[in-house]
Amino acid sequence: MSTELTNQENNYPAQITNFENGLITFLESHNLPSSGIFNSVDERLRVFSNIDYVIGQIDPQLSQKSIYLSKFLAASASGLFDASLNYLWDETIIQLRKRVSQFDLEYFYDNTVGGDRRKNFKNEDDLVKLQDSELINGAKEIELISDVGFKHLTFINYMRNWASAAHPNQTDITGLQLISWLETCIKEVISLPIPSGAIQIKKLLSNIRKEPINADNADEIGVFLTELSEEQSNSLAMAFFGIYTREDTDNQTRQNIKWLLPLLWNAIDEETKNSFGIKYGYFSANHETDQKKLARQFLEIVEGQKYIPDDLRILEIQNSLRNLLNAHRGNNNFYNEPPFARELKRIVGVPPKIPKGINKQYVLVLVEVYLSNGNGIAWDAEPIYKELMEHFDSRQATIGLLSFTTDQISSSLQIGLCKQKYIELLNYLRPKITNASTVELLDFVLEFKGSYSEMRNDSRVKRVLKNLEILIK
Repeated sequence: MSTELTNQENNYPAQITNFENGLITFLESHNLPSSGIFNSVDERLRVFSNIDYVIGQIDPQLSQKSIYLSKFLAASASGLFDASLNYLWDETIIQLRKRVSQFDLEYFYDNTVGGDRRKNFKNEDDLVKLQDSELINGAKEIELISDVGFKHLTFINYMRNWASAAHPNQTDITGLQLISWLETCIKEVISLPIPSGAIQIKKLLSNIRKEPINADNADEIGVFLTELSEEQSNSLAMAFFGIYTREDTDNQTRQNIKWLLPLLWNAIDEETKNSFGIKYGYFSANHETDQKKLARQFLEIVEGQKYIPDDLRILEIQNSLRNLLNAHRGNNNFYNEPPFARELKRIVGVPPKIPKGINKQYVLVLVEVYLSNGNGIAWDAEPIYKELMEHFDSRQATIGLLSFTTDQISSSLQIGLCKQKYIELLNYLRPKITNASTVELLDFVLEFKGSYSEMRNDSRVKRVLKNLEILIK
């Protein structure tokens, strides 16, 4: 058992075999099971024959501090791939938290945490309060990880939850899978440079807190703002709102936002604009008078008072949707999900009455939870989801069909059970879809032979979606 693995690849087979024989002897001497415990030597060699190249992609100063990667290799050498995956995920999450903490934490929290929970997130120590799925989603929202990275990390997180030592299971992991996941985590998180657009946004957020803005430099910044994608514009607007409505923000910073917000407003989607009105409603419902006043001022800058909801039920529904999603994406969802599903049904009623400002979010949440987490179906919750979707109108059914264009659903569709449930959903929604072009897209999706998680990038799909853009908004 004391035999060491050297850097000489030709020695790997003998050394790993001797290492395993020592472990087996040790286990048997204590009357413990020794068969079916370790991945084969051949599978372990597939890891170690590629490890020099993969680990070589990490900056040496960083790799010296990556303790969980050492544990990953120790577990891999032992043939305990389920433990290896667990250690790899631990290292990835630690490094992702470091990336977030080195960025702009307020910006991150404003785009990641909603509702009453937001006040509980203030500094780096609070990052541990986030579920791994929330951390990944938040990092994608502010572009600290790419869309491709988000997709791969979502899948690795799924495998970590259901195929690693985190839970009892009988799933086999191969050496090539393990080394591929290691390379993904290194490329997409551990060694990934922060994108230039994200760096510019960080710099802007820092500057508006320090330096006054006037008409001249507002126009200069406006040029940068026009180059942002819609997703970046949405995220930056969320940050502006969060900064503006904080009670400890100074007047100079608020004045700077008054200069910049009108230059950004037209690039923001309706869902984001509605969210500002909903936040105003939260402040009103919770009797947070000062923040309510500031939220109204923020909307008045761009004459956006129309986004303040008349129906404050929207606040209760949104909070219920958040609770359901957190239960769905967390551990023990089969047990935790049904009570929140029943609560959502109670709040929206049957037939459901959904305010316009939250319609898209309502549909997308129902689609996500209906598709399952990929490992199994929450049987006590699914009948509730079906009952609520039974009352979808044509527009809601169309949003359900087009959900594959969103990052979250697209990423889920790489998992077999989720794809199966999505096809089931489409057949369920078919009678509710009346637009001829939309029916044509539905039929195309059902007959699609490629990967559903890549379907939104298919050139033929893009052409159809272009004609249906108004229905996606």
